[in-house]
Amino acid sequence: MKLPFFSLGLALAATFMASALAGSAAPRPPNIIVIMADDMGYSDLGCYGSEIATPNLDALALGGVRFTQFYNTARCCPTRAALLTGLYPHQAGIGHMMEDRELEGYRGDLNRRSITIAEALQPAGYRTYMVGKWHVTKKVNPTGETEQSNWPLQRGFNRFYGTIHGAGSFYDPNSLTRDNTLISPFADPAYQPKEFYYTDAINDHATRFVTEHAQSHPTKPFFMYVAHTAPHWPLHAKESDIAKYRGKYDAGYDAIRAARVAKMKQLGLLDPRWQPAPQAGGAWREVADRAFEIRCMEVFAAMIDCLDQGVGRLVAELKRNGQLENTLLFFLQDNGGCAEGMGRKPNPASPARAAQPSLPPLAATYLQPDMVPKQTRDGYPVRQGYGIAPGAADTYHAYGEAWANVSNTPFREYKHWVHEGGISSPLIAHWPAGIPATRRQALETQPAHLIDLMATCVDLAGATYPIERAGEKIHPLEGVSLRPAFSGQPLRRSQPIFFEHEGNRAVRDDRWKLVAKGPGGAWELYDMAADRTETTNLAKQDQLRVKTMAAQWEAWARRAGVLPWIWNPPYGQTTQANASGKKGKNKSTP
Repeated sequence: MKLPFFSLGLALAATFMASALAGSAAPRPPNIIVIMADDMGYSDLGCYGSEIATPNLDALALGGVRFTQFYNTARCCPTRAALLTGLYPHQAGIGHMMEDRELEGYRGDLNRRSITIAEALQPAGYRTYMVGKWHVTKKVNPTGETEQSNWPLQRGFNRFYGTIHGAGSFYDPNSLTRDNTLISPFADPAYQPKEFYYTDAINDHATRFVTEHAQSHPTKPFFMYVAHTAPHWPLHAKESDIAKYRGKYDAGYDAIRAARVAKMKQLGLLDPRWQPAPQAGGAWREVADRAFEIRCMEVFAAMIDCLDQGVGRLVAELKRNGQLENTLLFFLQDNGGCAEGMGRKPNPASPARAAQPSLPPLAATYLQPDMVPKQTRDGYPVRQGYGIAPGAADTYHAYGEAWANVSNTPFREYKHWVHEGGISSPLIAHWPAGIPATRRQALETQPAHLIDLMATCVDLAGATYPIERAGEKIHPLEGVSLRPAFSGQPLRRSQPIFFEHEGNRAVRDDRWKLVAKGPGGAWELYDMAADRTETTNLAKQDQLRVKTMAAQWEAWARRAGVLPWIWNPPYGQTTQANASGKKGKNKSTP
């Protein structure tokens, strides 16, 4: 029986609508790229208040959302563990560094009660790529395949190019690896630039993986984790990048910090009620060698500039391949500016660079074993010491406390500590297909944390977070998806956000923050809506809130494997680590 023309039209229209609705109900999940900088301060990007040229990251911020209260863990490897797993770092086995302290929260290796974002997204059809600094295993120089069990390819990534260790020369990095094979940058047939510089190598490989994915897997979404080592010490940068900043820092710490404060107010990042924390690390008028201090910050700025240039190349490649529209790009940092004094002590034994190399050159195939190389490839000894101008391959320095204080404008403290200067991170989210046009350039003030990135990825990918894997029970996710915040909606967080690193500890619950410095430090209480720079301690005025939040912290610490801990215990706990005399210190370590 034939349908009348009118009925036939309705039927075809219904079929078309059903098809359209089916298609719209299941759009392709987005590509997801997480880019992280290393040892960068809250105000070091142009779009967060800096004078450093970061036009590519600024453009992502203009086209997306900037989170103003996003948190890390105050240190590089715990941050990486939390980002990768969606758990607090102790739950993943990395409550401190890469030593096994014989407590489950402090094993120094990513454990099997956690899974990585890559392991979660692969079953949902994602290809997974990782570039840069891994730093979640103590097995840096494995003697067999079992010792690579916590390397990227064994933790869910299809491809990897980067370093397993946490720090090293930008011209000759140690533990450089392609997939599962340690390589020398000077004997790598797959990548031979005119000049090897690690930040460029990271960005070039991220761009290459995007290109190769578009060619080989055009129907699949991908997840890529790009973990830069810039601008972590050593201060290494190309002279062409340093040249852009000559004279930029001649006015010194106070003037640069004041300019950042003014810009942050203009950008809406600094509430007029908040009093910037005092300048720390020394006064400019008392600096013994201003040329050295200026050069340190020039090199630091050049390192961030170079990182931003590479982000620009990556975005251009996404655009060229038609991938940018449905790619969620995150940019963040692993901890606050670093006040460590690496290479800055006076060293009479480290003279000016000789006219000729004094050591035999290293073979192209030589695998650099040291975090601080003893010499350059062409035979110059590596020099450290206050006054030796940083930047070149034969130098190895940090930029010092005063410049770190500038980086962390307007906050207190640094990497290691959980006051705002140690844990506050920019977070830029850019996703043309997923962030409403009305939210572009928006500032998102809801507190968020690294643990939320896994939850966001699982949510957007339509993935299933497992209860167990390979017979091992997996810790439940701690974070919440950030998807609602992209549209200006409230996050569905039922618990406060918690922190612990080296005995420094904190709780962030809505507008309130409880924080303590060191294992035995007294609790301080701050109203973050009125005083995010932590200048007015309200602990004495609101002792009931202090008691309540401290109890929340201790309950979390016992549940999350923070306690028993490896530091001097404030509550009378004893641990195997304490009994053997092991104590944590703030060292110059990655």
